[in-house]
Amino acid sequence: MSFRSAGFRPAVLGSAIALAFALSSAALMAQESQPNTAAPAAASTAAAAPAASATAAPASAPVKPGDATAGQAKAAVCGACHGMDGNSSDAQYPKLAGQSEQYIVHQLTSFKAGKRQNPIMMGMAAPLSEQDMHDVGAYFASKTPLPGVADQALVERGQTLFRQGDATRGIPACMACHSIDGSGNPGAAYPHLASQHAQYIQATLKAWHDGTSWGDDARAQIMPAIAKQLTTDDIAALASYVEGLHSAGTQPAATP
Repeated sequence: MSFRSAGFRPAVLGSAIALAFALSSAALMAQESQPNTAAPAAASTAAAAPAASATAAPASAPVKPGDATAGQAKAAVCGACHGMDGNSSDAQYPKLAGQSEQYIVHQLTSFKAGKRQNPIMMGMAAPLSEQDMHDVGAYFASKTPLPGVADQALVERGQTLFRQGDATRGIPACMACHSIDGSGNPGAAYPHLASQHAQYIQATLKAWHDGTSWGDDARAQIMPAIAKQLTTDDIAALASYVEGLHSAGTQPAATP
């Protein structure tokens, strides 16, 4: 079936135009006769809108010190790499047990901002709020790192660098920032090192030596500058020595 336009006869078309004009005129006259109250109401509503929007968004809750209990649930996903108690079984991933809350928050913040590059950790940190970070940090800080064992062949060299450094090469003693027992300095957000996997320490020092940076703040520039002065043998010795360190929160591995 098809439809064709029948067209309008001139007389019919003229009548329709006249009717439309008459209706439009009547509507306009009726509108002008109404009291003009709509505009002020609209203006009043518009004027009130900024005040309403200013109070619509609640202020964000202040960040509280980390809650280890809340952090346990939030840190569950971290366990796949770092161990459920922060003691990773794979030496390529760092132990987080015993690490300070402040240090963990600082690193997660750097990952989230993209200042510290790591595809996995950047993705993990992205959805975390600042409170989440504090809670996760508090949880891992409450855990005890399992002790490691140093290679005795490397202890002397590692100990000298850790405790004395090498002034002739511009290498400060590691314990100046990380404490004599490797427990770190939470207030300054210098990390706990004692019992950390030698493999992780070695890989990290080498990355810094080769130009990797963990951020653009002054604290993040400290270790790359020091690592550039270390030789491959220095790095191996320090990494092994650090794994064998036992802070007050750890017990030395039992000997048979």
